[in-house]
Amino acid sequence: MRDGITLAGDLYLPGAPDHADRSPGDTILIRLPYDKSGSYCFIPLIAEYFTNRGYRVFAQDVRGKFRSGGDALLFVNEVEDGYDTIEWITQQEWSNGRVAMWGDSYYGYTQWAAAASGHPALKAIAPRVTGTGLGEPVRRAPAERTRAVEWTVTYMYPLTQFFDRDMLLWEPDWERRDFAAQAEEFIQQVGARGLSYDQWYPHPVLLPRFPSGDPFAGRSVPALHTVGWWDNCAPLAWADVERIRNHPNWDAHHHLRIEALDHEGYYLLDDDADRVGERSDEQLRANLPRMLDPALDFFEVFVRGNGAAADVPAVCWNLAGTDEMRRDATWPPIGAHPIVRFATGDGALSAERPVAASAPQWTHDPADLVPSSAPDAFAFLLTLPDEAPLGERADVLRFDSAPAVGDVDLAGPVSARMTVASDGPVMDCFVRLLDVSPDGTALRIARGQIQLHDATKAATVDIDMGHIGYRLASGHRLRVHVYSSDYPEYLPQTGTGADPWTWGSTAPNRQTLTLGGPDAFRLTLTVLDGELP
Repeated sequence: MRDGITLAGDLYLPGAPDHADRSPGDTILIRLPYDKSGSYCFIPLIAEYFTNRGYRVFAQDVRGKFRSGGDALLFVNEVEDGYDTIEWITQQEWSNGRVAMWGDSYYGYTQWAAAASGHPALKAIAPRVTGTGLGEPVRRAPAERTRAVEWTVTYMYPLTQFFDRDMLLWEPDWERRDFAAQAEEFIQQVGARGLSYDQWYPHPVLLPRFPSGDPFAGRSVPALHTVGWWDNCAPLAWADVERIRNHPNWDAHHHLRIEALDHEGYYLLDDDADRVGERSDEQLRANLPRMLDPALDFFEVFVRGNGAAADVPAVCWNLAGTDEMRRDATWPPIGAHPIVRFATGDGALSAERPVAASAPQWTHDPADLVPSSAPDAFAFLLTLPDEAPLGERADVLRFDSAPAVGDVDLAGPVSARMTVASDGPVMDCFVRLLDVSPDGTALRIARGQIQLHDATKAATVDIDMGHIGYRLASGHRLRVHVYSSDYPEYLPQTGTGADPWTWGSTAPNRQTLTLGGPDAFRLTLTVLDGELP
């Protein structure tokens, strides 16, 4: 690198190991922090698939991780290190000067970073389940009453994945909830401090990750941008979609692919035999075509110049609940239209706004939190949890529509507007949209959450619940859950205003939601085909 640090990479060339093709060719670069040679990301299998299509593959441990030198510092070096790595590739005998990038999550982020560097040899990227805002702690401006709710993984990640060169396996005792104290116990046990954690807690120093300040301010790169309907990081991806729309040079080369998958690559319609935590090499190989072929088809056009860019769809998306992939010129698709449903005092979702206002209450008890439905939020579709039992809790409000008469296709944004208040200083509000089958089981299909400060004064909040592409089958109904904790996926409120990561004194809070009247709870959905009851 430009500062003298050496980063380690594995080079995969087409051909048999003893007859490798070292002639100049197109290169796919993968820059990741999860061990370029390890089993978790199975890069050797991915590289084999790419080299079978004639690509050279260079897989690199990012700075400070595994075999690479430098400090393990989250995010901030990836723009310059991406540029320098691409520059190094172009100088090798096996490179023809054309580079593409591929990868998920953090190694999707490294693609956005390399693209922001402006290196002219980078011809196309294929970031999946990621976002340019990946990972940093949530911040709230002093004048703002609302902010996002903090994930527990925000502080867990620099303690485990980016503490030092290795990947450290540790998690708190979730019953104790004094997370900061447990982190210090862990640091003492390791015998060293982690640079990334100390820069984020307790007094965050958020170093700029993009030197230009805007990852989409400069030269654009054709991007195949994959979002998962059940990816817990999807809000970050959708935020980037909106930012790209405001940059015409990027928007012209932005191709959106939306699939029914989660962050760890499990799909809604997977066979039960493939819903296993440790997938065999045979299972991994069987999954490679659907995982890699879209990128290869994209690179064929934008890296190799075979085919017309105009023939690549702007949007390719899966209507979840079916195995159908659709192509459209825009997202949401042409013809999709918003509809509104109101929550009523008798627990219904209705097309009619209730005239009379009511205010149901529930208790947020820090000693009895609403549990997260999936054991691993990153692998939601591994367990496909039934969320119907959550609706039986006294601290969860539930609202149901009538059953659908005929299939209804939902395609586009989902949001909720609600007026809430609490007798405590800070209120977290979670809204979940479910598909309830005739047998009573419920699958979560959209979600959103927001944190309200000065919550003793009622406020109307808008909750972005992301986007949805989903077929609500005939006879199924929609259900909305509203509650105040989702633990341990999100840091829970103490009820006293104390920092949730530090914990401290706690108190139950009474939360209030307004139904009916001008401040009625309203859910806005986007319907493409069919009619909701």
